[in-house]
Amino acid sequence: MRRRDMLLLLAAVPAGCTSPDPALYVLAPLPGAVEGGGSRMVELRGIGLARYLERSQIVLSSESYRLDVLTNEWWGEPLDTMISRVLVQELTQRLPGSTVFPENGAIGANAVVTVAVNIQRMDADATGAVLLIAQVEVRGRSPVARNVRLTVSPTTAGTPGLVDAMSRGLAQLADIIAGMVSAA
Repeated sequence: MRRRDMLLLLAAVPAGCTSPDPALYVLAPLPGAVEGGGSRMVELRGIGLARYLERSQIVLSSESYRLDVLTNEWWGEPLDTMISRVLVQELTQRLPGSTVFPENGAIGANAVVTVAVNIQRMDADATGAVLLIAQVEVRGRSPVARNVRLTVSPTTAGTPGLVDAMSRGLAQLADIIAGMVSAA
């Protein structure tokens, strides 16, 4: 009898030690100002992402030589793929006369304009605001490149507020890119 109780106890211990499933988050496309510029085929190249952001876990901050990661709060898909998907949706809304497609998608049309984006930072700074630092290149008739630095304060606390601020930062980046594409 005692041996059976011990076996039941040992079987129950691993079940009590498991961590809960991670909470999964996604960035959301947000509307912005519509740009003119005519009908064009626009290809968004694969997103260049700082290596420290290439992880399932959401990076809270990279301030003060330290990487703070939310261990049980993860992205719902690889961050570079998600950023590309969101930017394609946002640019499609902002450039209604154009067809915007990702480089690594199923469509392989001949683009008149190509857009390349390097995300160098996208996490919270010392004040808790999201700092989005990126480089953007638009190649069309007149190629242009630009450094972008955006700061977006969360409107709510916790991870939902952080992810919302990141989504709003990407929407501001999409506004900038749409303007560059219109001028290209």
